[in-house]
Amino acid sequence: MKTKLLIIFCLLNLNVLVKSQQPADVYRKPLKDVLTDIERRYDIKLQYSESLVKGAEVMYPTWRYRVDTGETLSNILLPLDLVFQKTGDKTYQISRFNYYQRTPEEGKRHLDKLLASYTSLQVWEARKTELRKCFLEQLNLTPMPRKTPLNPVYTTKRKFDGYTVENVGIETIPGVYLCGSLYRPAKGRGPFPAVLSPHGHFNSTDLNENGRYRPDQQYRCAMLAKMGAVVFSYEMFGYGESLLQVTKADHRTSFTSTMQTLNSMRVIDFLTSLPYVDAKRIGVTGESGGGTQTFLLTALDDRVTVSVPVVMVSSYYQGGCACESGLPIHSCSDLLTNNVEIAAMASPRPLMVISDGQDWTQHVPEIEFPFLQKVYGMYGKQSNVENVHLANEGHDYGVSKRMPMYDFMAKHLGLNINTVKDKTGRIDESKVTIEKYDAQLVFGKEGVLPVTAVKGLDKIKEVMKSLQ
Repeated sequence: MKTKLLIIFCLLNLNVLVKSQQPADVYRKPLKDVLTDIERRYDIKLQYSESLVKGAEVMYPTWRYRVDTGETLSNILLPLDLVFQKTGDKTYQISRFNYYQRTPEEGKRHLDKLLASYTSLQVWEARKTELRKCFLEQLNLTPMPRKTPLNPVYTTKRKFDGYTVENVGIETIPGVYLCGSLYRPAKGRGPFPAVLSPHGHFNSTDLNENGRYRPDQQYRCAMLAKMGAVVFSYEMFGYGESLLQVTKADHRTSFTSTMQTLNSMRVIDFLTSLPYVDAKRIGVTGESGGGTQTFLLTALDDRVTVSVPVVMVSSYYQGGCACESGLPIHSCSDLLTNNVEIAAMASPRPLMVISDGQDWTQHVPEIEFPFLQKVYGMYGKQSNVENVHLANEGHDYGVSKRMPMYDFMAKHLGLNINTVKDKTGRIDESKVTIEKYDAQLVFGKEGVLPVTAVKGLDKIKEVMKSLQ
């Protein structure tokens, strides 16, 4: 009996030993150990956060090694959704893979490939038509929702130095309100040009510094109104007063791409319905996520005649929010596309790209802008595209970015820029009144919506579906 038990015990241990010697177990190594080994073998330094590699393991690591350092790192990291970027002669930065971000070098190669495909102006025009069709399909706007009455809700008009403001809510689809502030010149009967002003992703616990309520947004809207434009400053889906109908989390869903695009188109419907607006002179400008809305709207809607996207046009960064890259518009066509080509779809209409040195627009002068110039060159309209690059600045719509925008809008929309200049001939924003958050609300502090308002993302989707 003892002999049998001993044999069984040995067999069990042998079975465990055999199992423990499976290749999958023999070759499984902690990522941290693998990276340390790669540093030693290839005489390099890898930079990464400990949280990035904690708990991660690599299967068959040494079998993934190659003579080339870059190929080795790709083989090890990509299966773990990690990527690397060379930051020095022998240093590499490891980071999490972001589907919406590549390297500047990859961005340039993509632009070169796209440009090579435009063998004629006719080919480029066909390309724009193809992309528009695909964008609308990917945004679930095919067929386009049936247009319904906007039923604008106005608040009392406030009068300021050279302009007026009234808050307006428009029903972009039945029961769903887009809220904003309508800026108008204090004098004149029109018809005035109009400018759409979407905002970017700037979050603050101070509501006066959030979304469309930010001072920089108010400055640009008021100044354009003083120059002779009707301006509508409106909010993202899931920001501001739209939170009376959806949640903050809803903003980070793909449906926001659909809703914000439709909202912008309906803003043009609203503005062009006003008897004092010139429907042939429509501009749009926004920063960051508002920049994405700016060039996407311009690409899709020929009613836009002047476009100024700010700190967002990049060949290698497509926007980290689901409201920008949550639907596969960038996968359109076998060639794919990127935000620079989308911005180029404004051609030959006037386009100014404003960039800076501290975000993903830092390479615009040498990578993105030359591409835009070549596209506009096919029309013989190079003078219609401009780039203002502020190498020492960051991601915002600050005063130094607003100044060239004022000049550009004045030039192409026929605005009177002299109305905002001081005695020395400099543009002066000091007479703009910056209002508090509460003053800009359509439905007041209590947030009392019309009884027909729809609440909840699922119900809003149902309304949208019923219109198609």
